[in-house]
Amino acid sequence: MDDSLEFSDHVLVAAKKANQILGMIKLSFNYLDMSTVKLLCVCMIRPHLEYGNVVWHPRFKKDMNLLENVQHRATRMIPGFRNLSYEERLRRLDLRTLTYRRFRGNAIETYKYLSGLYTSNNASALLPVADTSSGVTTRGHRRKPKKRNCRTCLRSNTFGYRVVNL
Repeated sequence: MDDSLEFSDHVLVAAKKANQILGMIKLSFNYLDMSTVKLLCVCMIRPHLEYGNVVWHPRFKKDMNLLENVQHRATRMIPGFRNLSYEERLRRLDLRTLTYRRFRGNAIETYKYLSGLYTSNNASALLPVADTSSGVTTRGHRRKPKKRNCRTCLRSNTFGYRVVNL
């Protein structure tokens, strides 16, 4: 995180490291088939692009594109896949976009908070639940997260605010 509370520098370092590994893979293998590239992407590249992304979820489009371009480049290394669209390559490899995986990770973490799998006292402050002390829930369920007001765009991209809209 930098002085203006942005993670752009972290995203740049993660993408650079993943691109270096991708270059190393390209130099190390004479032939890359579909299953090998998928295995290498999942095991060696994606961990650098996704580690801790619930905390440093990129909020700028340029950061999202920077991360997505690494996976885009990796899928183009497969012979016969270069001329296909990115979505078609992902479909054939049975992979998801990194944006989808970030949203899925947020949904999983939200479920853990709301189900009480985290025993921290701060869990309720991070993701407050609507007041159902009267026992009446007219819309939804008892674990429905409460949407709070925020005045800054920076605050609206934190985990507790971001996941309520999902």
